[in-house]
Amino acid sequence: MQQSTAHVLMVRPVRFCLNTQTLVSNAFQEEQLIDSSAQEHALQEFDQFVAILKGNHVDVTVVEDTFEPHKPDSIFPNNWIATQVNGNVYLFPMEAPNRRLERRMDVVNLLKSRFRVERVIDLSHYESKGKFLESTGSMVLDRQNKLAYTCLSTRSDLEVLNEFCSISGFTPITFEAYDGNSVFIYHTNVMMCIAERFAVICLEAIKEDRQRLIVSQSLVNTGKEIIEISLEQVNSFAGNMLEVRAINGSKLLVMSDQAYSALKSEQILSIEKYNKIVHAPLFTIESNGGGSARCMLAEIHLQKNTGAISNF
Repeated sequence: MQQSTAHVLMVRPVRFCLNTQTLVSNAFQEEQLIDSSAQEHALQEFDQFVAILKGNHVDVTVVEDTFEPHKPDSIFPNNWIATQVNGNVYLFPMEAPNRRLERRMDVVNLLKSRFRVERVIDLSHYESKGKFLESTGSMVLDRQNKLAYTCLSTRSDLEVLNEFCSISGFTPITFEAYDGNSVFIYHTNVMMCIAERFAVICLEAIKEDRQRLIVSQSLVNTGKEIIEISLEQVNSFAGNMLEVRAINGSKLLVMSDQAYSALKSEQILSIEKYNKIVHAPLFTIESNGGGSARCMLAEIHLQKNTGAISNF
C-alpha cells in the first residue's frame, strides 16, 4: 500500500471568512482579524494553489462550494471525509455546527463517478453525543503500516478514533500535544506529517516523556527519518504538510510559502533527499481559517474507474 496518492479533492470557496465557531479550539486563527476581502483573496490563493498542483501533475478534483448554507471553512475538506484503497469512504463528526454542513453527498457521488466506492461509512452520529473526530486533521495516518497518530483534543475523541480504527484496520497511537502557551493542539496535522520515508514532527509539543518516546520509537521502528520542527515553526504551519504523488509517481511534499520560509536549510535538505518541495502563498487562508496547505487537500486513495477523465 502506498503512503501517498496522486489524486486529491479540493473545495473552491464562495463565502470564505473567519469562522467564529472554531475560535475556541483553533489557536491559529487570528481572533481580532476583520478582513472584508478574505473571500476575494482566498479565491485567488486557492486557484493559484490548484494551478501549482496541476503544474506538478497532481490529479485535482475541484468542487465548487455552494453559497447556501454558509460554510466559512469549506475550503478544508480533509476534516470531513477520508478514503481507503479498498473502496471505503468515511464521513466524520465535526465539532463546530456550521462545519457539519460541509458534508455533502453530492461530493461523495462525484467521487463515485470517478473512482470505485464500495462502502460509505458515516460516523457523524457521534455528534449527538458530543464526540468528534475530524478525519485526517485529527489523525495523521501512516497508511503503509496502518497506524493512526492522534493527539487527543476536543476535536479528537478516543471512542470515535477506536471505532474508525476497528473498521479500517488501523492501530491508534495517541498522545497529548500542547502549543507554546500550553494550550491543547487541536489537530494532529498541524504538528506532524507522515511521508513514505520520513516524518516531520514537533516532538517538543508532546510534553509527557513516555508519550514522546512511544511516538518517536514508532516512527523509527517503521523506518521513518525524523525531521524535527519547533513550536515556533508549527506556528508558521511548518507541520501542516502533505506528501502527494505526481501522475508519473514522483513524490512531492506540499506546503505553504509561510511554512517553507519557516524551515531551516538543513530541514529543507533532509526533505529534498526524498521529495520535491512544492509550496504556494496561502496567507489569507491561514490567518482567517487557521489551516494551511494540508488542510485544503482531501486525499483520494480510491481506485480510478476505467475511462474516468483526469483533471490535471
